[in-house]
Amino acid sequence: MSSHFYFEIEKLKKSILGLCTLVEESVKYSVTSVLELDYELAGKVIVSDNEIDTVEVEIEEDCLKILALYQPVAKDLRFIVSVLKINNDLERIADLSVNIAERTTSLESQPPVELHDIFLSMSEKAVLMLKKSIDSLIQRDTNLALSVLVADDEVDSFYKDSFGLVNDLIHINPSLTGQLLHYSSIFRHLERIADQTTNIAEDVIYMLKGGIIRHRKEFKNSHVNELNVSDD
Repeated sequence: MSSHFYFEIEKLKKSILGLCTLVEESVKYSVTSVLELDYELAGKVIVSDNEIDTVEVEIEEDCLKILALYQPVAKDLRFIVSVLKINNDLERIADLSVNIAERTTSLESQPPVELHDIFLSMSEKAVLMLKKSIDSLIQRDTNLALSVLVADDEVDSFYKDSFGLVNDLIHINPSLTGQLLHYSSIFRHLERIADQTTNIAEDVIYMLKGGIIRHRKEFKNSHVNELNVSDD
C-alpha cells in the first residue's frame, strides 16, 4: 500500500479515538446529571450530540473513501470494517446518553433509596464497560474486550432487578408513578448502552483476530486464542 493509504489509516485512528472520548464524556455527564439532578449538565449532553453526529458522519465518509480508493485486504480491511461498526455503536451510545439526559430534565426529586443504589451500581458498571471497550481498542487487547462481554451479564441482572423494584414502588406509592417510570426508562437506556458497548468489544475482537463471536456465548468464559484464526 502507498504512503497515502497509511496516512489515511492514521488519520482514521485519531478520528475514532476522538469520537470515543466524546462519547465516553457524554455517558459520564448523563449519569452525573441523574445522580445530582443537574439540569444544566443534562442540557450539555443534549447539545453535544450534534458534534458527535457530525464526527460520526465524517468517519463513515472517510472509511468509504478508503475502501473505494485503496481496496484494502486482510487486517487492513478488517480494521476499516471494524471502525465502521464501532463508529455506529458509539453514535448509538451517544443517542442513549441524550435519552438519559432528557429524562433528567423531567425529574423533580431524587428517587427512593432502593433505586438510587441500584442506579449507582448499574451506571458505574456500564461506564466501566465502555472504558474497557475503548481501552481494548487503544491497547489492541482481546482479553480486555472479552471481559466486557462477561460484565454485560451483570448489567442485565441489574436491569432485571430494577424492573422489579420500580413495579413494587409503584404499587406502594402510586402517586410517584410518573417519576418512577422516568427512572425505568433510564435503566433501560443504561442496559442498551451496555449492549452497544458489548458490540464494540466484539468488533475489537473481530478486528484483531478475524473471528465473529456475536451470538457465541461460550467465548464469554474462554480465551480468545480458542478462535483459531489468524492475526494477519
